[in-house]
Amino acid sequence: MAGGQRAQGLNKPCILLIVIAGMERFAFKGVASNLVTYLTDVLKMSNSTAAKTVNSWCGFTSMLPLLVAPLADTYWDQYSTILVSSSLYVLGLLALTSTALVRPWIPIKKTGPSSSLFWSLYMISLGQGGYNPSLQAFGADQLEIDEEILPCSSKNDEISDKKSLFFQWWYFGICSGSLLGVSLMAYVQDTFGWGLGFAIPTIIMVTSMALFSGGSRFYALKQPKGSSVAFKSFENMVHAMKATALKIVNVRFALLNKSDVVELELQEKPLCQPGLDVSEGLNKSSNDGIQIREIARVILHLLPIWTMLLMFAVIFQQPATFFTKQGMAMKRNIGSNFKIPPATLQSAITVSIILLMPLYDVCFIPLGRIITRNEKGITVTQRMGVGMALSVVAMVIAAIVETKRLEISRNSQSETVPLSIFWLLPQYILLGISDIFTVVGMQQFFYSEVPITMRTMGIALYTSVFGVGSFLSALLISLVEHFTGWFCDDMREARLDNYYWLLALASAFSYLTFVVLCRFYKK
Repeated sequence: MAGGQRAQGLNKPCILLIVIAGMERFAFKGVASNLVTYLTDVLKMSNSTAAKTVNSWCGFTSMLPLLVAPLADTYWDQYSTILVSSSLYVLGLLALTSTALVRPWIPIKKTGPSSSLFWSLYMISLGQGGYNPSLQAFGADQLEIDEEILPCSSKNDEISDKKSLFFQWWYFGICSGSLLGVSLMAYVQDTFGWGLGFAIPTIIMVTSMALFSGGSRFYALKQPKGSSVAFKSFENMVHAMKATALKIVNVRFALLNKSDVVELELQEKPLCQPGLDVSEGLNKSSNDGIQIREIARVILHLLPIWTMLLMFAVIFQQPATFFTKQGMAMKRNIGSNFKIPPATLQSAITVSIILLMPLYDVCFIPLGRIITRNEKGITVTQRMGVGMALSVVAMVIAAIVETKRLEISRNSQSETVPLSIFWLLPQYILLGISDIFTVVGMQQFFYSEVPITMRTMGIALYTSVFGVGSFLSALLISLVEHFTGWFCDDMREARLDNYYWLLALASAFSYLTFVVLCRFYKK
């Protein structure tokens, strides 16, 4: 992606960790991309219930790093967090595979979602919550191996270039893993069964654990400093509390002595340790309070932009839910024997990203410089806005195609209509292009718009958009299901076109509000 000479700047640990990250994406997408089909066809859930289940699970999975990452930074080291989290990850995949294997022997009357299924899914979420952020940070830290051998004058620029190169290849690695997971596992699950379809991601994840452990001798392991820092902060807070209490007691003693009410004697053992700098403790406590207020101020400053991005995240829940169900009701034959698994079309999003990402710098940025007369082509907020606009167009196209499918289904006796599934490709491809603009722009925006000491919080704000967006999608489905009859299990009666129009209108409103907010936004 960046040229052969620059690719040599990554060391062996970085390359290994990028491969491991791609394997994890293969395992996760191999389960998540076709999960709605498993819930509806095997567990006999309704379309709306299955969609809400997948959205809630994806939302929980996306939000969990917000809780786990601070603990990993403060109390644990990244290496141990990766090992423990990957173990939980594998246990969840093993449990999910076992539920799929025993399902054929369960009586028909007892089919339905079981507690073991949900326990296995949320165990996967717990494992991924600590695994993904720790693995990426651990990979970026490996670049600091070369930092000491660089000249001081070029050290910062060289490390910055290497980290930029690392994140580019990291994104390429996870996209490649996602592409293979979506395309291959959907076919295996629909053709050979769900037991094998869940077992292969489990084997891949176990293999990635073995590779990670085998590469331990190459890693640069940092001593965990977070726990000592946290202890220091706690110790300073206790000292400040002691100092404040001592001042209050001394004032009380002085008042009592002046009024001659009672004569008090102090013990020989002091309340504070000798040599404790009381003012230093108070200053550190005051600084902690200022830091908390600074975090709140930054979050409130970014909150309007963050809120307007939620509808973009809602739209990105559709390929794994209703787009897949939409494809199941369309003609999927290639030749006389082969049928395309509907979930496989999600790979069009990843293929679009992999193929068109290099063209962004080569073609779009020079064109943007001509139009905007900006050296960078377009600003970060303009980049996000372009992707949001494309997502609205994608939903409009999805609504038009669904309207056409319903018109044909009225003259058809079968639920599957003679309309090729490839009519869904434009909406998938447009979502992939919008991903290049908005998702990459979001990463850059939230990373750069926070102070240097809050960069982890910036990345957490970016990931939380998709977590909250998943929950918002589930809530929206519940409201629409309550007030309308659009989510009928019979796809000839369902009105997904109306739902798509609703999403398009809501996204267009968010986009227009986003444009207005960006005009008044100050860095």
